Amino acid sequence: MSEEMIYDTKYFRIAKAADVPNGERLFFELEGKPIVLFSLNGEYLAIEDQCTHDSGPVGEGELDGEQIICPRHGARFDIRTGKVLSFPAVTDIKVYKVRVKDEYLEVGI
Repeated sequence: MSEEMIYDTKYFRIAKAADVPNGERLFFELEGKPIVLFSLNGEYLAIEDQCTHDSGPVGEGELDGEQIICPRHGARFDIRTGKVLSFPAVTDIKVYKVRVKDEYLEVGI
């Protein structure tokens, strides 16, 4: 019989939601992890700022709808799900929970 492990998400206050307007992104680190947070059409999405192809920063890449294109080699990822969408990457990227609490953006890891 296997026992399911349940982990609590720990949220960190990052910035005021008003300071990250639509179409903008915010770069920061949490517990040694580089993260980029996107403001996209009234939603906030966060991914690890590290391409799974070569560990380069992906957050500076061009957004094509809900896809981020890695500026180094062109791998594409869905910023909602983290799914890899094109080579040369073959592994999904980490996504983080984002919530708005008391007008602040909080990211959960």
